[in-house]
Amino acid sequence: MKKSASILLSLAFIATTALSGCSGSKGGTAGPAGNSQPPDSNKETSSPAPETAEPFEMTIRHTQLGEAKKFRLAILEDVVKKTEAAIPGLKFKLDAVDSEVNRTEKLRGEMAASSPPDIFDVFGSPDAGLYGKEGLVLDLTSILDELNLKDKFTSLDPFTHNGKIYGLPIGGSIEGYFYNKAYFEEKGLSIPKTLDELEKIAETIKADGKIPFAQGSKDGWVPLMTTNNLWSYYAGPEITYGFKTGEAKWTDPKVVQGFEKHREWVDKGYFKKGELGLEYADMRNQVISGEAIMMMDGSWANSVFTDPQQAGDMVGKIGFFNMPPLKENGEVIVMQDTNNGYGFSAKAAEDPRKLKAIKEFIKNMWTEEMQIRGLKEDGVLPAMKIDQAQLTAASSDPLMQDIFQAVSEIDISFPAFDALVQSSVKTALNIGIQQVIGGELEPAKMLGNLQKEQEAANASGD
Repeated sequence: MKKSASILLSLAFIATTALSGCSGSKGGTAGPAGNSQPPDSNKETSSPAPETAEPFEMTIRHTQLGEAKKFRLAILEDVVKKTEAAIPGLKFKLDAVDSEVNRTEKLRGEMAASSPPDIFDVFGSPDAGLYGKEGLVLDLTSILDELNLKDKFTSLDPFTHNGKIYGLPIGGSIEGYFYNKAYFEEKGLSIPKTLDELEKIAETIKADGKIPFAQGSKDGWVPLMTTNNLWSYYAGPEITYGFKTGEAKWTDPKVVQGFEKHREWVDKGYFKKGELGLEYADMRNQVISGEAIMMMDGSWANSVFTDPQQAGDMVGKIGFFNMPPLKENGEVIVMQDTNNGYGFSAKAAEDPRKLKAIKEFIKNMWTEEMQIRGLKEDGVLPAMKIDQAQLTAASSDPLMQDIFQAVSEIDISFPAFDALVQSSVKTALNIGIQQVIGGELEPAKMLGNLQKEQEAANASGD
């Protein structure tokens, strides 16, 4: 079977060291018997041959679109400039695509055609593993050894498949609740210690005419941040690892309970009506405007609330806490991973100039300086090992300090569900949660349908 046909079939079920640029200097010519003779003053003296700078172009597919990602884009642009300056003739073309479109449509089609961009935004698990298995993504294992970077990351697990490393994480993240600290103080509310206390706070907020939880569910992955954390509390985070192996089922009563709790919150009016028509950015605006008081989101969203151009008067008034456990003093279970980053085309690496550029890009992007800059400017938790004192010194912002505190409170962490299941299952669940929110299907019925999708994906060998 041809490679393109093979990966199309799979995707149907998943959604040099730097080369020296110096030439030898010629200060004279060698005479007979090796005697040195001065150059003939009547002849032109030789000069070092410049390094060949024949122009060549490489494409970087990124997802840094919109105001909320402007700091991440600035970091990428600075790395691009530095890399271009180090590689004669190199010109990068930046190709910006929405994250979800890139993952589920654009990159998938390019991989099926065996023509991915030279450098591209990618999820480590399961995407990079699938593409790497097809020989489309560059194995970075030896390159990281060469650049002395292999042991510098907090975790490369999402990008490691069958012992090979198929990409690098750009940062880390956790999921939890951003909340209006000024409102909490005004109403005498405290950080909840149990899920029941969280619900009581939601009732208080609703009675005050506010929206308890900001939400924009036009894209299914957004509300699933809430659901994923809920079912991980009710059924335990380890259950998600078992869906792909068949050791666990989506119809497990405790998984159903997590989805039913989410549906209960919808029925109680804890989210804005019409959330299925609202974009991801809309829910942040609900918090900024004061319309909503709490919001489940990734820690990466903190950059929105520390930027006066985006958050306005709300800068300094937003805090962060983990979703609380079911019982007081119970284990705090939180989604935490390093699954989003960049991959590199195996085909591009066949060109020595492009391979050199890829190595230079890696050297410039994955540095302590850039990781701390990402934390300071964009609020992205580092994917590389950084001394805690440096982290604290890098960001004294109260919101970031809240996030650091939340990280320290985690007892059990788990990767997001879409790093553990096939793409076809992820797509079905994205649709399914919207059906549950919209009242089209009861959670148990939706999960029964999802289990059938899971079994078909498992049977396919994905």
